[in-house]
Amino acid sequence: MAPLEPQGSLEVFGRLTEASNATFLTRDEAEVLWVYKPVVGEAPLWDFPRGTLSRREVAAYELSEVLGLHVVPRTLWHDGPAGEGSVQTWIDGKISDLVNLLRPEQLDETWLPVVAGVDERNRPIVLAHRDDTQLRVMCLFDLIINNSDRKGGHIIADGERILGVDHGVSMHVEDKFRTVLWGFAGAPLSEHEEAILRRVPELAGPPEGLSEPEWNAMAQRVESLLSEGVFPGPSNQWPAIPWPAW
Repeated sequence: MAPLEPQGSLEVFGRLTEASNATFLTRDEAEVLWVYKPVVGEAPLWDFPRGTLSRREVAAYELSEVLGLHVVPRTLWHDGPAGEGSVQTWIDGKISDLVNLLRPEQLDETWLPVVAGVDERNRPIVLAHRDDTQLRVMCLFDLIINNSDRKGGHIIADGERILGVDHGVSMHVEDKFRTVLWGFAGAPLSEHEEAILRRVPELAGPPEGLSEPEWNAMAQRVESLLSEGVFPGPSNQWPAIPWPAW
């Protein structure tokens, strides 16, 4: 069983070059792999407070655990080779095929279409995801944390379960929800989902790195979800799908 936190010092032996912030693959002295995101490597964003993205990664994991959702790999605050930042257990899995690009004729009742378009050869294509329980839990979690970057490539298959990664651009006070999981829009919330949402305003908050307004905004979003009683659909005030979608 892997240790609950990094053992000894971290050795950097790779960089995830597709990440927009400095993201390193590291190994601790117990040979356990961790994804390390130091604060000093965060690219400044116009709409998020500087130096808080790694804190949001940790807060997302803690919230996922306390709500019993378990959709985020273990993510901790750690003082690594480049200073303080987040470390997340490396998941040796692959990008889930529960989200995919399909031809219209490939769609059946197990797929929920999100958006239609054409490919580079002007052939019809549909972004869709499975009508899957685990994806629905992830979508609910993303709504709670106001995740603005749920790409298909951020959904990792780890055996029979799926996990979500990259939650640094979440928990903003303004509505910035973007996802490839819009197929659940309009679906009524189940009693179990409503029970999860009702727990959020009761949580002690906010975790280190988040402000009171950000924490309070999360509670307000949850109250709005409970009032509407359904998974929301896209608004016209913010791009609905991350770019790129993977």
